[in-house]
Amino acid sequence: MALSVGFATVLSACSQSATSNQQTQPAPQPSAETSPAPEQAAKPAQVLRANNFSEPTNLNPNAATDIYSNNVLLQVFEGLTRINKEDKPENAIAQDIKVSDDLTTYTFTLRDAKWSNGDPVTANDFDYAWRWVLNSKNGSEYAYMLYYIKNAEKVFKGELPADQLGVKVIDDKTLEVKLENPTPFFLELTAFSTYYPVHSKTAKANPDWYKNAGADFISDGPFKLADWKHKDKIVLEKNENYWDAQSVKLDKIELNMINDTNTELSMFEGGELDMAGAPVSSIPFDAMTALKDKGVLHIKPKAATYWYEFNVDKKPFNNKKIRQAFAYAIDRKSIVQNITQGGELPATAIVPPTMFPENEQGLFKDNDVETAKKLLAEGMKEEGYASIDKMPAITLSYNTDDAQAKIAQAVQDMWSKNLGVSVKLENQEWNVYYDAIRQGNYQVARMGWTGDFNDPINFLEIFKTKGGNNHTNWENKQYMDLLNKSATVQDPAQRKAVLQDAEKIFIDDMPVLPFYFRGSIYTQSEKLKDVVISGMGNAQYKWAYFE
Repeated sequence: MALSVGFATVLSACSQSATSNQQTQPAPQPSAETSPAPEQAAKPAQVLRANNFSEPTNLNPNAATDIYSNNVLLQVFEGLTRINKEDKPENAIAQDIKVSDDLTTYTFTLRDAKWSNGDPVTANDFDYAWRWVLNSKNGSEYAYMLYYIKNAEKVFKGELPADQLGVKVIDDKTLEVKLENPTPFFLELTAFSTYYPVHSKTAKANPDWYKNAGADFISDGPFKLADWKHKDKIVLEKNENYWDAQSVKLDKIELNMINDTNTELSMFEGGELDMAGAPVSSIPFDAMTALKDKGVLHIKPKAATYWYEFNVDKKPFNNKKIRQAFAYAIDRKSIVQNITQGGELPATAIVPPTMFPENEQGLFKDNDVETAKKLLAEGMKEEGYASIDKMPAITLSYNTDDAQAKIAQAVQDMWSKNLGVSVKLENQEWNVYYDAIRQGNYQVARMGWTGDFNDPINFLEIFKTKGGNNHTNWENKQYMDLLNKSATVQDPAQRKAVLQDAEKIFIDDMPVLPFYFRGSIYTQSEKLKDVVISGMGNAQYKWAYFE
């Protein structure tokens, strides 16, 4: 007998614009006899003004990988499920979900949802989008997110024809999905952007449909893309064809691209923005204490780890001991106490404590300078470097941002003091910077990861193979085998032990240098209500409104 999974769904939306959200100034106070009735009072403008920090790199949901893109996509698209206010998946485009007794076959029945142009959302739109992701020629870096589907990995690698994929369109309103193994978090995956549908007719006719606002940018979420002034501003408007449009309270969202956190905070304090900080930006470190004292700083734990990535193909970081030395020579406690000041936890692991509570203690000793010096000497000997000055010059890269600069400067000083190495700092605007990282044009670079779904595999599978979101070029067969094994282990405790063994291998090889576990830090207008910041650090404006 099949298990029927039904989620109650309560949906609403947000919007913003350059206009103020303050109420209209009242006329001079009339006499009591002529006072207007309460219902005649001016209503606040339902327009949200926020900051997207940077230009999205890609507004094709099946290809996007960065937070600046996903912050937009989360508002304009919707998958079979959506993560609700309680951080649980609930039915979205899927009206009903049935799961087979062996937990490997999902049958999704779609509701009468429409695209922003009025066309019906069909099962074929999901099927087309997922197959596009699994066509390796399209270069989707998140293709591995679909590997839970039967034969998906083999189809992507060309080992099986596309017709062997475990996805079947039964009819316009019914989609059947077979999985490789029972996957308890599958309904969280179907809420993620890589699993979003696209308007298949338009995507087939115009492969560049997602590059600009216009008639071809068709979406199925609570908002639609009204305007996109590249590197300046994105404007979203309420989608009148959204299936739950009656729950959407905001009329417009204006997402600016202000890539300076001090300017962002200044605009917020001047009434030009309604939020500052999370989900895609940060609060300037120097402003933390004052905002805390005013009681207007919000800090929420999230599944996120800040780290530096080593390019293991670039000397001297091709050597494991040298990577370890640079990792051990960091005083994380000092950084979170004196620089970031946002309640971060020092990290000597990559999976956040929200998933592995034990990782609050970590997998190696923080600020272990003596061990770092010993490892550096051993690594230099293995590589034939007679002295520090014989090592290749070292460049630490980070994206242009005051917060990143302060951390990088502190790390530069620690490496100089503790290891005696000279480090050059290099920064670039985000899109240029991220492209260089993806091309492997770096030695050690600032990155990090915010969870896409609430399971530790999300942090570990990034590094399962080279390519995709793994920019380090690191690969380890034993690590890969453990991740594969975890997919077949049904006992939660045993599965956790397998994943923790994999993380130990990863940390021992040190392709990334973990710094701290992050939280969502932000401030917002007291009139703005029901912006939902999830445990993954995403902001859903769907429920938002001004009172």
